[in-house]
Amino acid sequence: MSNTENTPAPNFIRTLIQEELAAGQYEQIVTRFPPEPNGYLHIGHAKSICLNFGLAEHFDGACNLRFDDTNPEKESQEYIDSIKDDVQWLGFQWAGNIRYTSEYFDQLFGYAVELIKAGKAYVCELNAEQMREYRGTLTEPGKNSPFRDRSVEENLDLFERMRAGEFDDGAKVLRAKIDMSAPNINLRDPILYRIRRAHHHQTGDKWCIYPSYDFAHGQSDAIEGITHSVCTLEFEDHRPLYNWFIENLPVPSQPKQIEFSRLNLNYTVTSKRKLKQLVDEGHVAGWDDPRMPTLAGLRRRGYTPASLRKFCDMVGVTRSDGVVDVAMLYHALRSDLEENAPRAMCVLNPIKVTITNYPEDQVEEYVVPSHPANEAMGERTIPFSRTLLIDAEDFMEDAPKKFFRLSQGREVRLRNSYVIKCEEMIKNEQGDVVELLCTYDPETLGKNPEGRKVKGVIHWVSEEHAVPAEVRLYENLFTDPNPDGKKDVNFLEHINPESLEVTTGYCEPSLLTAAPEDRFQFERVGYFCADRFDHGKDGKLVFNKTVGLKDSWAKIQKKG
Repeated sequence: MSNTENTPAPNFIRTLIQEELAAGQYEQIVTRFPPEPNGYLHIGHAKSICLNFGLAEHFDGACNLRFDDTNPEKESQEYIDSIKDDVQWLGFQWAGNIRYTSEYFDQLFGYAVELIKAGKAYVCELNAEQMREYRGTLTEPGKNSPFRDRSVEENLDLFERMRAGEFDDGAKVLRAKIDMSAPNINLRDPILYRIRRAHHHQTGDKWCIYPSYDFAHGQSDAIEGITHSVCTLEFEDHRPLYNWFIENLPVPSQPKQIEFSRLNLNYTVTSKRKLKQLVDEGHVAGWDDPRMPTLAGLRRRGYTPASLRKFCDMVGVTRSDGVVDVAMLYHALRSDLEENAPRAMCVLNPIKVTITNYPEDQVEEYVVPSHPANEAMGERTIPFSRTLLIDAEDFMEDAPKKFFRLSQGREVRLRNSYVIKCEEMIKNEQGDVVELLCTYDPETLGKNPEGRKVKGVIHWVSEEHAVPAEVRLYENLFTDPNPDGKKDVNFLEHINPESLEVTTGYCEPSLLTAAPEDRFQFERVGYFCADRFDHGKDGKLVFNKTVGLKDSWAKIQKKG
């Protein structure tokens, strides 16, 4: 019955389905991932993707990809293409062809006619302001529309004329006739159809009326034979309406809606409207900017599908709302990259080192593992010469006793190479150290020096062989852990002005063969990814910082 390979952690939905299958309620489960194509997917959608496709995989069922495309003014083919790309990048494949709610527009129109004929829907002419007034509040019942008691014949005539384009946009709507005094406001005669002259990316100009999301969603599930309509908790109050439509229409199946808590991540906004605002106003470079929480942005930054799936598994599936610490996401990412990212050396803030007792024209080549614990990753060659570049942070003029890197009169080991000792500093007119004159111990290649301990190890590149690269250093886009938390403060005020720094790095020559989206650990610096689009253009190397090496969340877990 089930596929147990790479099984995610148990959750209440999986347990429920297991019980239903055991009781013979279903022969096969069918789930769906139903995004609206009005923006790029973000990390919150990753949880839904992993859950819906994961349930189908675990129980040998099927999962559809359906675009709920009922609002053409905000939708585009660009969003559709990006969503398909994201789902497949995460490692999932939908059952059969891609589906669109727009494929069912004729059936949905017919369902609306059925409701009118049954006296359960009517054409209403209240404007938006009047509609709000008549709707009531959470503590006060609504009032019936003055158009609620139109005859079936009049409603059928008006609805057909709405479809034919006889009325202006917004002049009339079709509403369900349920209960204007219902405690659940969603049942107070919700809108089924609006007049909206908008070109649709799938149906063109065939329609000038479009169904509401609430009306179209459940019926699309039923048409597709969905057994479990899994959605986030904000749709819990919509479930009675979802069920009302299913019960009052001749749909071919009876899907069950189940809600779970959405993924909320600190230092992040996931509102599509606000993400679109960031893009439209130029606060970021696009939907796939590596600072964005979109799947396209995370991919470009260097996240792996495995790390996102692991993160979603760590977060779990519950009905309890909460905010997840972004450090947990970084931990899942580091865990994957630690095992799977080859190593390389790159100096981001260089200071020159001249080894005065090393032959001027000599070059050595070291063949070293690409990964210290994975021989299958092969080896790389690193050139060594008289003049090197090290990171300025690895030198301190007046170093404290516990500074185990380079300082005048002290020794340090170069990664995969010799022990060197700083003998002299050279400064410029401003008093900045620009060069270190060092000596090396030729007896320390691959072994410890005799009679003394050298604690520090630093990375380096040969100046002559160093390959320049554009390195983009990314940090959180927002400075506040809850940038969207205060209604009286615009979330844009929390944008981190230091979320991106562009610098030049000097890389070991093995990185010349890096391809777009190749990931590396720059030793002692962090994890980096060759930019998906810019790397290799005009021969230029471009690396994005994915995440640093420090893992605060793992330390917290150990303490706990």
